[in-house]
Amino acid sequence: MRKVTLIPGDGVGPELSDAMRRCVDATGAGIEWEVMDAGEGVMKKEGTPLPEAVLNSIRKNRIAIKGPITTPIGTGFRSVNVALRKELNLYACLRPCRLYTGIKSAFKSIDLVIIRENSEDLYSGIEFFEGTPECKSVIKSIEDLSKKKINPDSAISIKPISISASKAIFKYAFEYALSHGRKKVTAVHKANIMKATDGLFLKAGQEVAQEYAGRVEFNDRIVDNMCMQLVQRPNDYDMLVLPNLYGDILSDLCAGLIGGLGVAPGANIGHDIAVFEATHGSAPKYAGQNKMNPTALILSAVLMLKHMNEPKKADLLDQAVSEILAENKDVTYDLKAAGKNDPTAVGTREMGDAIVARIKSLIRK
Repeated sequence: MRKVTLIPGDGVGPELSDAMRRCVDATGAGIEWEVMDAGEGVMKKEGTPLPEAVLNSIRKNRIAIKGPITTPIGTGFRSVNVALRKELNLYACLRPCRLYTGIKSAFKSIDLVIIRENSEDLYSGIEFFEGTPECKSVIKSIEDLSKKKINPDSAISIKPISISASKAIFKYAFEYALSHGRKKVTAVHKANIMKATDGLFLKAGQEVAQEYAGRVEFNDRIVDNMCMQLVQRPNDYDMLVLPNLYGDILSDLCAGLIGGLGVAPGANIGHDIAVFEATHGSAPKYAGQNKMNPTALILSAVLMLKHMNEPKKADLLDQAVSEILAENKDVTYDLKAAGKNDPTAVGTREMGDAIVARIKSLIRK
């Protein structure tokens, strides 16, 4: 038995997590779940949405999967997701975007992998609010050093991009390409304008690419051009490697190509710890209504099983999900052609039941 930390989340998270857990258990993966609570629901009791016990559980087990979590408003706590990445040094965000048969899309096939640097860029949280003494001091320092004028009523965010973090994310991407049969890595940047930060990111990618010359192709695209090309000819691309902010934006864009966030899995990978998650939010207004699509979290579990060196169990779960989606029968309303008006749509629990039944049927074969 392998222990895995399970964070059900809040909002619709517990319903999705229950469906995911039953599907994984049906594969016979032999996981012992250590359930830990985080998010808005534990804020009053613990004084924080991310108790230390949760972090300790993940550090001990080395693998976790989490349902969506609501970030409490007005607490000063930026994000449970961001805090997990920083506390556990989960430097690489992995978001495969694959179009499954049965999902509505403008394209016939999509198979992209987004690799997003998780630790730096404008998401570092180094911000100074307008009018504060700290912000005024930063503005003065920048003006003195750059000889450029900044409006005195500005707020300031700092964008650090380092050689070490940039090389680490490209190294991860190229190694992923080799281990998963991928052929091409594309660096996405704005180095034509941000020559210091994005220029460093691109240079790091070019240097790492030299180590893989002849094994994995490498090119680069400016981020705005990349957005246009993704909606015109996404099949020209294989893997995209991006700094934090661009990675967040383009991973959602690519999710749109494959049917939306409801079918988009994700993982945050560190050197010896990995946390798997659906990429969508907690949708608290739908909590307890048995309506939401569990596919993204279940596909995140597929990534988790692969990471745990359980490829047969991962393929079994992926095949079951693929077949259920392709049949378009036992799926939630968002996956139906008629949407909310389709009377044949099923709930979260029932879609999970259908996938479990399909897993058992595949095992019997």
